[in-house]
This record gives sequence, structure tokens and C-alpha cells, in this order.
Amino acid sequence: MARRAAGAGLAAALALAGLAGCSAPPTTVEGSTVAVAVATPFTSANASTSYGRSSPTNADVAYLTGTGFGYYDDHYALVEDESFGTTEVVSESPFTVRYTVADGVTWSDGVPVDAADLLLAWAGNSGVLNAPGFDDTDYVDPSTGGYTDDFPRDVVFFDGAIGNGLQLATGTPRIVSDRAVEVTYDDFLPTWRLALQPGVAAHVVAQHALGLPAGDPDDPASALDAAMTAKAALVAAVVGRDAAELPAVSRFWNSAYNFAAMPDDPSLLVASGPYRVTALVPNESVTLTANPAYHGDREPAFETMTLRVSPDPLETVQLLASGAVDIVTPQPGGDVLRALAAVSGVEVVTGSEGTFEHLDLQFAESRSGLFDDPLIREAFLKAVPRQQILDELIVPLQEDAELLDSFTLRPGADGYADTIAANGSGDYARVDIPGAIALLDEAGAREPRVCILYDPANPRRVAEFTLIRDSAALAGFRVTDCSNTEWDGLLGIAGQYDAALFAWDTTRLGPTAASAVFHSDSPLANFSRYSSPAVDRLIDQVDASDDPAEVTRLLAEIDERLWSDAYGVPLFAYPTVTAVSDRVTGVTRSPLGRGVFWNAWEWAPAVETAPPG
Repeated sequence: MARRAAGAGLAAALALAGLAGCSAPPTTVEGSTVAVAVATPFTSANASTSYGRSSPTNADVAYLTGTGFGYYDDHYALVEDESFGTTEVVSESPFTVRYTVADGVTWSDGVPVDAADLLLAWAGNSGVLNAPGFDDTDYVDPSTGGYTDDFPRDVVFFDGAIGNGLQLATGTPRIVSDRAVEVTYDDFLPTWRLALQPGVAAHVVAQHALGLPAGDPDDPASALDAAMTAKAALVAAVVGRDAAELPAVSRFWNSAYNFAAMPDDPSLLVASGPYRVTALVPNESVTLTANPAYHGDREPAFETMTLRVSPDPLETVQLLASGAVDIVTPQPGGDVLRALAAVSGVEVVTGSEGTFEHLDLQFAESRSGLFDDPLIREAFLKAVPRQQILDELIVPLQEDAELLDSFTLRPGADGYADTIAANGSGDYARVDIPGAIALLDEAGAREPRVCILYDPANPRRVAEFTLIRDSAALAGFRVTDCSNTEWDGLLGIAGQYDAALFAWDTTRLGPTAASAVFHSDSPLANFSRYSSPAVDRLIDQVDASDDPAEVTRLLAEIDERLWSDAYGVPLFAYPTVTAVSDRVTGVTRSPLGRGVFWNAWEWAPAVETAPPG
């Protein structure tokens, strides 16, 4: 395999050698720059590790410097990127998917992106090769979040994003060609198209971890042959599950991409996507430059992009006003909105993101034990002032904010409008104190006590609790305070509370979220002890379906049953504010994890001679 791939890669490298004088892909405007404010610094070029996941900016940089089989747009729709490659189901039983990288796709150093890179992504993010029973927590430095130097050197442990689907691929992927692998999953995986994406470069990992030569950087043929030899060695180690080689591979994969400053070794920053990292000022900024080796569908217009660290929302607005940055997405607040209104030459847009606030009730083993009675659950929900919470806490930040009326679908997603019109959410749009009193009388409940768990350090949650307490008192409920600074560790713990105010982060789009939260036997996030055989059957159908229309129909039916069972109430999607300088066009914001960066390659200077941000 390595010999055949080397021939194809050599041609690619020689072609790239002829492009050495080019500063950017052909669509890029020479000299153009754009600056974006971010809240956290760039600290790792491997966003799949625990350390890498600790800063959202790492994921943003990985998205801009990487590529893959597709991405989600700002309307929750999957966009497949065939300029990178294709995915195909080759067997329904067992469920097997072929992932094929397109000819000509390379890393920024000219080495092909191929089967070895996909195999490394599986090794890093499946957990299959990890030493059974090994616990890495004893080797985490609490001051940095990275691993300590005494991490065992004879243990195979990839600290990847286990849980995103590849953990179901317990068998080693089969290499079917230089650029294709077939992955067999133990169960159907709805997100199979995006489950396997290349991360860090296999040849770089192998050369460093296994002590292999990198070749002569001034001789493309020599460098490419060395890279392909390293890829072959890595493939052999993974396929053979080599206990002698894999500990070093996993250790390098886990830690070598964590940067306190710009690394001396440029190979650690090779990229496969529209941009590559070219400068880093610790805790201040990271600079990306258009990747001349990239020729896919995401070729950028801006030659240079700078991500400027600014955790303080008002400071972020000041950076925009001074022209130091062109795009900001600060945490919204009244002071922030007023400050933005005073900045000239910018467009300010409010909206919402995938994270949403909700109130859940405990169906069993709650503090009072009352909510096992559906009449009392319904009565309490009728007394929750959803509209008042929205009007007082969210509308001042987002004028067009509306109640979130679905547990399973987000505003803007296909089917949301039809779902909320029929799911029964309208029965809880306004407070109904007489209806709540009648239900309590029917249940024979007198002054029922409800203790609510929430984060007392969150001012908005404190206000939500107060509004719920005062409204529910009108119906006869005695709402008490179960707040705790360690609230998240108490979720699902028997006897600790009756209801909980918190948020779900749905930025990782996928229908499997319904299974994690609402399936009766879910150990992951069914904190409410909710159990419904009918909902379980619907969720099983969702998890087995690859038809988007069918999934939407099933989620709508699940939603209707959750409202009927008085599961709780969704309140609102988290508000956002985005401000963009008139020097930049094409910027929109997705409610999913990548926010404004989701289509960064579509941004463009308003005029070709736009001044730097």
C-alpha cells in the first residue's frame, strides 16, 4: 500500500513544488485580512483530546485548518464535501461504511491525505486500542489540564473524543485502497457520514513517535518517500495492535500538539483545510494564512485571519469600535448592546444558539416524591411563568426572542414550526393558576413542596427561580431552594431535589441526543428518571433511521408525548449577538458549535483594498 501511495503522492508533491511562490489559493484576495474576537486562547492543534477540548478556540482553529467529508450549515442541514471525499454504506448488516478521500487532497506539506490518516483518527477517537481499565485521571496536572511527565510509557491510551460514534467501531477498519477504509459499526449510527474525519497528520505522528526520519525538506521526493514510509509504519502498528509501538504513538497524539507558544517544529502545524496556523502569541492571538496546497470547495477569500483573544464582552466591543477586529460575538447583556449601538460602521444581529434553558421534573426518587403523580406535575407546569421569564430576562437582549416550544427540535430546523403547532406546548404558553389549583384539588395535594436545584452563582437562574417560586405560590405550591454551587454533580442523584433548572448544549447536532436524554435506560443524561415504553420505541426508530424526514417526524412524535407526560418545560434558546464591520461581507452565524466560523471561506472583503482589521 505504501509503495502505491508514494507514487501518487510524489506527483502531488512535485505539483505543489511548482506552487511554492503562490501565497494563497486562486480565489484569495491578495493582502486581505480579517480579525475575529474570541473568548478563549488557542492552546492545542489537536482539538480531539481532553486538553484540546478545554478551549472552544481550538475547535474553531481545527475547523478552519482541517477538512472532512462534510459539515452542518446554519440551518442544521448536512453539507457533504465531495471535494474532500465520499462516504458510502456498503453493508446494512453488519453496518459498514466506506470512507474515501478524493484524489489530489493533500496536507499543506504536499503529503497525501489518505487511509493512514483515517486509521489514525479511528485509533484516537474510538478508544478501542486503549489499555482496558486504565484510568488517566491520576496523571492529569491540575494546574494545566495536560498530562504529567510520569504518565506510564508502556500504556496505550488515546485521550480522544470517545462517544461521538467511533466507539461503536470495535473492529479495526479495513484498508481497501490507498485512500479508502471500510468501518464496521456494531450498531447503526445515524451520524455515520461525519463519524470519521482526519485530525492530525499520520506521517507527522509516526515520524516523531516512532523516531523515523523526515527526509530532506529541500527535496520533495525525499520528504515524500519518508512520509509514506512513516504512514506505513503507523498502519502496521495500528492494524497489528502493536503493544511496543502504540504507547509512544498515543502519548505523542495526546500531548505533542499542546502549545504554550509557536512550536519550533513546523510539521506540527501541517494542515489539510483552507487555512494553516502561521503565528501565535500566547493568550493574545493566533494568525491563520490561506493554505496554498488546499484546492477544495472551501477556498477562502481572505488571505489572513487573526483570532484575537478577548474574554471581556465590553473590551470586545471596544476592539470592534477601534477597528482592531472586524467580527465580534460577545456574551449579550444590556450594557453590551448599548455599547454596540454606539459603534458606527457595523451591523448588529441578535439571535439564538443551540444551547437552551429548561426546567425538568423528577419522575421518581425526588426529594418530596410528589412528581410521580402526573396531576401534580401538570399543575406545577401550569404555574411556571414561561412568558414572564422570557419577557424579563431574554427579550431585553433579543427583541424577537420567542418561547422555545420543543424538547427535540430547535427553531429554524426542518419541522419545528409544524411540531410546535401540534405538540401541546400551547397549553403551557401562559400561566394558568385556576387550572393548576383544580388539578391539585383532584390529586388531593395540599401545599405541595417543590425544591428546585440550580446554580446560585448564575444571576439569570436566580431570577428564574424567584419568578417560578412566586408564581407557583399563587396555586398553593411551596417552592424551596435546593441551589448548590456543585449543582451539576447532583443531577440525577436520588432525594436531592424535585425539579432542576439548567441548560442542554445541543451544538453537537445529532438525533442520538434524544436517546441520551429521554430513553428509559440511558445512563448518560436521563437525570429525570423518565420512563416511557412508547418513547423508547420511537427513539429506537430514530436511532435506526437514515431518512431526515422520518427522523423529524419521529422527533415530533416524541416531543408530543413529552408534553403530554408533563416531562418539564423548555424555556428559551440562549440569546446571541453578532456584530460585523462593513469592511466584511458574507458573515452569518450558525446556532451550532462553530458559530460565525461555519462558513468562513465565504467571507470576503467589501472591497479588494479593504484596510486590515
